[in-house]
Amino acid sequence: MGSEKPGGTVELSRGVYWTGAIDWNGRDFHGFTTPCGTSYNSYLVAGEKTALIDTVKAPFAGEMLRRITRIIDPSKLDYIVVNHMEPDYAGSLAEIKKQTSAKIFITRRGADFLNGYFRDFGSENWDLEIVKTGDELDLGGKTLMFLETTMLHWPDSMETFLKEDRILFSNYGFGQHVASSKRYDFEVGDVLPDAAEYYANIVMPFHMPVLRFLGVLDKLGVEPLQIAPSHGIIWKQDLKKILEAYKTWANGEVKEKVLVIYDTMWGSTEIMANEIAETVRIEGVEVKLLNLRKNSRSYIMKEMLDTAAFAVGSPTLNNGLFPAVGDFLIYLKGLRPQKKKAVAFGSYGWGGGAVKAIEQGLKEAGIEVLEPGLQVRYRPYGRELERCRKLGEQLAAIAKNR
Repeated sequence: MGSEKPGGTVELSRGVYWTGAIDWNGRDFHGFTTPCGTSYNSYLVAGEKTALIDTVKAPFAGEMLRRITRIIDPSKLDYIVVNHMEPDYAGSLAEIKKQTSAKIFITRRGADFLNGYFRDFGSENWDLEIVKTGDELDLGGKTLMFLETTMLHWPDSMETFLKEDRILFSNYGFGQHVASSKRYDFEVGDVLPDAAEYYANIVMPFHMPVLRFLGVLDKLGVEPLQIAPSHGIIWKQDLKKILEAYKTWANGEVKEKVLVIYDTMWGSTEIMANEIAETVRIEGVEVKLLNLRKNSRSYIMKEMLDTAAFAVGSPTLNNGLFPAVGDFLIYLKGLRPQKKKAVAFGSYGWGGGAVKAIEQGLKEAGIEVLEPGLQVRYRPYGRELERCRKLGEQLAAIAKNR
């Protein structure tokens, strides 16, 4: 199962179809770079009655409807399950409601959001049923069980488990931003790095809801054979691998690894960054040197996922931060990575300010800050370079004793 069928349908299991859309050229999502594009995954489950699980981003409604039409007349749909109300999931809801009177199954908070988004389309007259964890929908030979995942990204979020086929339609969980003509992990190769980048940039702040949800799966005895997320590739071969990875990431587990993240104006801060990184390398600890204007924020956050310690460097500009560094610290604040220690460094001319601003930004992101930071006036020479090496040794020691 999973291969493209005649007529262009993809069947996950008997009577279970992928009806989503592929965004080949999407390069930005929630402010981070998606160089491989993405997909908006919608699924049709057909028993004696039929249920559509999620829709797609509004510009792709036609693509979704064409796929549904290959299987069933959209007007014949009995139910629509809304796992999440964000526009890339529910954006085509109004379009499909033009063609069907299907009842909508949604969480309480989801219903509130639905009326906020679709009031102009008459949503106050749509037939809604509010569901909570453990509620079921019998399609006749197919049973959907609903699992609330409050604040696993949004307050309205839930996941849906197809009991007979043991497929978990996992909403935000376990996704990746990958556009592919194939639908399964075993068809496209290793997508765990893509899943790590997705987790680091979207799911990371919600590690406690992730752990709670994994506990609910254990408690209810939900053991999926497939995990079908709302973005990216469906997990089947590497199911154990992605579940274990989520436990590791949600628990904030780190390894012997240091990042040196920086931007530079006239090269002084870059000299410091290189000296720090080289010292960490000599100490036998994995290190990555990341210039903020040459590496995307999303890639840097993926590397942040399992790092024990990091340094952030900036020259002083107008008594404050270099723009790329300020941008990164705001992004970091929203994601709040766990169990990290960090230090600030930088250079200045007639007046400082960048190091203190970095330290403040790190604290606001919930990072344990090593003080005092290291600042150098003009360019680093003998004594200043030695201080950079000492800082590298300190970061390496933290990583080794994590």
